[in-house]
Amino acid sequence: MIARDEFAKQEDIEAILKYHTMAIVGLSPDPFRPSHVVASYLKRHGYRIVPVNPYVEMVLGEKAYPDLASIPFPVDVVVIFRRSDAAGKVVDEAIQKGVKAVWMQEGVIDDLAALRARRAGIRVVMDRCILKEHAYLAHQPIPVSYESSSED
Repeated sequence: MIARDEFAKQEDIEAILKYHTMAIVGLSPDPFRPSHVVASYLKRHGYRIVPVNPYVEMVLGEKAYPDLASIPFPVDVVVIFRRSDAAGKVVDEAIQKGVKAVWMQEGVIDDLAALRARRAGIRVVMDRCILKEHAYLAHQPIPVSYESSSED
């Protein structure tokens, strides 16, 4: 077993938050879902959001793509809002896409996938919330709608 903090290093968190284009895998169109709240927050804070969801065409005013390979431009960060058992496939797609970083949201844990990404030269943060980390570093409040929500 890998130490959990191995994939929650402050230097990786800070470096990832300096990137600009973030593909949000599993982004829901439901404004009450954590993936939507997080993506909306990131967009409001100047990040380019790229929805990845094969079941929708648009989310947050942005064209949605069915998978990472379908995105026709470079992506800096892949933020994963999928169950842990689906994270490995997403990480493998991220490696193929040539992204700079993978962020597995709170509760998304796949040690082997995280190791594969790191061996491919990709920064990895796992089991942390990108909204909470950004808010903490930017001295911003966490949206009330996020504090009371949870992904199924």
